[in-house]
Amino acid sequence: MKILLLGEASNLHWTLAEGLRTLGHDVTVVSNGSGFMDNRRDIDLRRTDYGVAGTIRYLGNLLRLLPRLRGYDVVQLSNPIFLQLKPEKNRWVFDFLRRHNGSLFLDALGTDYFYVKACQEGRFRYSDFYLGDRLRDYPGCRETVEAWNSDPMKRLNLYMADRCDGIAACLYEYYVGYENDYREKLVYLPIPVRLPDAGRTVPRWEEGMKVRFFLGIQRHRSALKGTDIFDEVLREIERKYPDECETIRVVSLPLNDYLRAMHSSHVLIDQLYSYTPATNALQAMSQGLSVVSGAEPEFYDFIGEKACRPIFNALPDRQQIYTLFEEILRGKKSLPQRCADSRTFVEKHHDYIQVARQYADFWCQRLQR
Repeated sequence: MKILLLGEASNLHWTLAEGLRTLGHDVTVVSNGSGFMDNRRDIDLRRTDYGVAGTIRYLGNLLRLLPRLRGYDVVQLSNPIFLQLKPEKNRWVFDFLRRHNGSLFLDALGTDYFYVKACQEGRFRYSDFYLGDRLRDYPGCRETVEAWNSDPMKRLNLYMADRCDGIAACLYEYYVGYENDYREKLVYLPIPVRLPDAGRTVPRWEEGMKVRFFLGIQRHRSALKGTDIFDEVLREIERKYPDECETIRVVSLPLNDYLRAMHSSHVLIDQLYSYTPATNALQAMSQGLSVVSGAEPEFYDFIGEKACRPIFNALPDRQQIYTLFEEILRGKKSLPQRCADSRTFVEKHHDYIQVARQYADFWCQRLQR
């Protein structure tokens, strides 16, 4: 098949493209590289200026590109706002792609109206935006919720969900957001991960070594993802157990630099308000790290995993996090097995070629209806 992946989030589309190409498909990835992450893409569509001149320049680049975005068997869009433009312009491009290509699919790949709605309805005990029924208090939280509930954004998401041929959710939470309204065209497809050779996994903890935690901080998303709380608790742990642990901290690194930086650590600290391990955690697990992240029973049950549950599940509770870190230090002799189980989990559920085949099968099944 000839496939267009338009938009990006945490390198999912590029990794998916690599798997699809291995299976013999012709794939083009068009994106802005997910901002500072600078994810790989075939065609760069990045916007750096939101003034009048920047808008004109971006629109000019887009209009020159549109003739090349025709004639694909499958187009997959990363989000209702798949371009760095207002909703009405995203809708116009959506309609263009619908007219000039064989089929069009939507990712449930990040924040959108349906995920925000599920958070507001209390379908999670905690989330990016709510703790129970209480809106979280961090810069931009209320604004993001209000933006996705605004008429233009809500209408766009509904319009695209109604007219696309299928919806692929990469996380349990995103699936929950769409399942009540679009179950007949919705599927869960895991995040694809390209596993390194087994011999290239990172060093594991050995007798006498300090346990090295790794904390990647996204400068403008620290409170959203809970890394601010992880950082505070880790500093308390470091003060109490200076001879037993240390923390490697990095801030807003491009993806390749980030992956290199984690290589000397043992336990990666991911995100706090998720039920599900996402790209950051899975990449670390593929390289043989243990991970502290979201890994609720609902997630494991959702994917049908009964035996291999290697992730240290963190809750948005400082005392629970502190106790969890202490348990990791007390049980550090079990880290090698945790690391091995982490890689086994990714091999079983997230291998990029396996996931690419699931995407291709889903597209074909939907087209046959």
